Amino acid sequence: MARTVYSSEHGSVCPRCGHPQARCACSRSAGPGFDASKPVVVRRETKGRKGKGVTLVENVPLAGGELKSFAKQLKQRCGSGGTLKDGVIEIQGEHRDALAELVEARGWKVRKG
Repeated sequence: MARTVYSSEHGSVCPRCGHPQARCACSRSAGPGFDASKPVVVRRETKGRKGKGVTLVENVPLAGGELKSFAKQLKQRCGSGGTLKDGVIEIQGEHRDALAELVEARGWKVRKG
């Protein structure tokens, strides 16, 4: 079965549901920068933080209040602070394993980086 990527009648087509981008419900519910073909990425980073490590969770398929609520749940699970910046959840400290378990529990694919 061939997957339509572009239609001259409707324009770009959503890779998840196959509907035209203008009518796609899944792109409206996804967070900024979300790409359905990529898994949720859980990685550690110290760059620009004076050696302090944070765990980043990227490509989460949630938007707005749902994403903020999910970030709060992750922070509570780890018992540490964090923030939400441009659709990327930052949790203070090294928590890759714990966060990967929570993301997998939601049924999303996870890639540790």
